[in-house]
Amino acid sequence: MGAVSYLNTKPLVFGFEKGMMQDEIVLTTDYPSRIAQKLLDDEIDIGLVPVAIIPRMKEAHISADFCIGCNGPVASVCLFSDVPLENVDNILLDYQSRTSVQLAKILLKEYWNLQPQLTDAKEDFREHIKGTTAGLVIGDRALEQRKQSAYVYDLGEAWKNMTGKSFMFAAWISNKKLSEHFIQSFNTANQYGLSRLDEVVDHQSYGLYDLHKYYTENISYKLDKSKQDGLDLFLEKIRERSKGIIVT
Repeated sequence: MGAVSYLNTKPLVFGFEKGMMQDEIVLTTDYPSRIAQKLLDDEIDIGLVPVAIIPRMKEAHISADFCIGCNGPVASVCLFSDVPLENVDNILLDYQSRTSVQLAKILLKEYWNLQPQLTDAKEDFREHIKGTTAGLVIGDRALEQRKQSAYVYDLGEAWKNMTGKSFMFAAWISNKKLSEHFIQSFNTANQYGLSRLDEVVDHQSYGLYDLHKYYTENISYKLDKSKQDGLDLFLEKIRERSKGIIVT
């Protein structure tokens, strides 16, 4: 199995790190797009991966009751700039997540009604966020960037404002059907950390953002109907935009 190596996944992988299911899984961590590629290449069987990968998979199963989602501001997936967004000429797109890039493109077109130049960024691109060049930054680095940039545009909040729906950034997706026994044990392991958030926070050394607030107010971990509805709309928008059609 593979998981994203961000602070927002710590509650979900805490149980595995404590040894739960150690006879059934081998855990590897990396940034989102790399974990997604491992799943596409059959190097792992299940991964906590960006949901934008689903249309690219031959077979995709959401195989747990938990995800990385939000029902408003997510705090760690944002556009950052020195100037108001309408004055931005170029946006550097974070290379670490396909879902966030797709979401940013949708929101720029349909919510903000803007068409700046979009540039796929490489490592260390944050130092170029200045002047009229903005940047899409995700994960722990976004929490850091909140201290650096004058303007912060939260993509979770923008999606909620535009659609009225929750958003799911990543889910536990498998490239094959897994047994009910495995899924039940897997859900139990995910719940372990969510039931011990104070302990999870105590295990992190991070002073740039209130992690208890992050885990309880920004990130929403339960895969409920609202997030499924948001996912269905997001995937529909991806499909239709690829055909040149805007879905409202």
